[in-house]
Amino acid sequence: MNAYDVIVIGGGPAGCAMALDLNRRGYDVALCDQAKFPRDKVCGEFISPGADPILEQLGVLSSIEALSPKRLKGVAISSYESAELEIDYPTSTETGLSPTSLSVPRYQLDALFLKQVQNAGVKVFEQHKITDFIFDDGCVVGVKGWDETKTSFSLNGKLVVDAGGRNAVSLRKFNLKREPKGNSKIAFSAHWQGVRLPHDYCYMHVSHPGYTGISSVGNGRANVVLVVEAREKSLDLTQKTLTGDGKLALRGGAEAFYHRVLMQNSRRCKMLEGGERVEPVRSVESLAFAVKPVPCGGLVLVGDATGFIDPFTGEGIYLSLRSSQLAGEVIHSGFQNSNFSRNFLSVYDERRKQEFGGKFLLSRILQGLIYNRVLCNRVMKSLSANRVLAETLVGVIGDILPAKKVVSLKFLLQLLVETFKGKAVLDLRKVL
Repeated sequence: MNAYDVIVIGGGPAGCAMALDLNRRGYDVALCDQAKFPRDKVCGEFISPGADPILEQLGVLSSIEALSPKRLKGVAISSYESAELEIDYPTSTETGLSPTSLSVPRYQLDALFLKQVQNAGVKVFEQHKITDFIFDDGCVVGVKGWDETKTSFSLNGKLVVDAGGRNAVSLRKFNLKREPKGNSKIAFSAHWQGVRLPHDYCYMHVSHPGYTGISSVGNGRANVVLVVEAREKSLDLTQKTLTGDGKLALRGGAEAFYHRVLMQNSRRCKMLEGGERVEPVRSVESLAFAVKPVPCGGLVLVGDATGFIDPFTGEGIYLSLRSSQLAGEVIHSGFQNSNFSRNFLSVYDERRKQEFGGKFLLSRILQGLIYNRVLCNRVMKSLSANRVLAETLVGVIGDILPAKKVVSLKFLLQLLVETFKGKAVLDLRKVL
């Protein structure tokens, strides 16, 4: 049985960032993933500007740039077929430069990340599915599962990091996932060729029955993502199955629904009418969820395994990278103190809540706005009239500014005053 300092489950950005961080700190790390790379995932394929310093620190930014990814200068938002409001990311007060976001296909990004992990000397086990943990005195000290030949295997470690995403083995083993209150959502995604995007923005169109994110990923292709509520009456979910990786296998009309909703918005239709979908429509449900605390020692969760917020407020890749950074600091301290108890590792949970709590709250506030046509239109008009407010909001969405810049009484009051101008004010208690 092989023994390592740390075993990481999952070869996505969170798992690879975790492996690279701990490897740089001098620890013997193994990484397991059930897939054979390169592999694809349903994703907005949008890496916010705040991720650049982390990617550079991990040593992968130059490799990503070598892929000739698309650089986007901000977000363009349209509310119920109004003209897009183009909002640039706010200029950095330190450098005087305007930051940009990265847009790169996930199958390229994840394969690049995994290659970087292998080159760093981390032992990588592809096509190794983790099914359970090994325990010693109530603490996780290893993993076990099946390899590509269906042969059982086990690995010992002093600590296990689960970066297995929304279907992480930890979430199933300990029943940690908390589904959100209200309606769950489904995301549909596909790459298109020949899409006409006016400028270098991520185009967000809000209209019934949901919203879309459209952005160029380079080489003449665009990623077109549609998000709708699962209760949408025109979407027949009566015959559905859930695949092993959590993706929906919808039979009967899923692709027709995707195209119908895209083209019923005039502004989207103008962008897409000359384009062509070049791959099957993929989907994943239950986008937003929270996670209960880990009930034992020797186990840390990072990335989407810690919970997921609606993608309208930003992408999950930055959150994955940053959560791995925070976890790396606490894990390093654990090794220095020879302590991987649940109590000791809970410091990471507190730091993560402090850093991401505002972003999660912002998501809930925006959800209360975008599915209400009147409120969404009023907010867009106020943002159009006040560019400082608009750039502040996009700065938070782009992970350049802390969420407290937006999730503050001062900002919200200013936005509400601009939005309603004497009209009935939104009761935030209903949103929160």
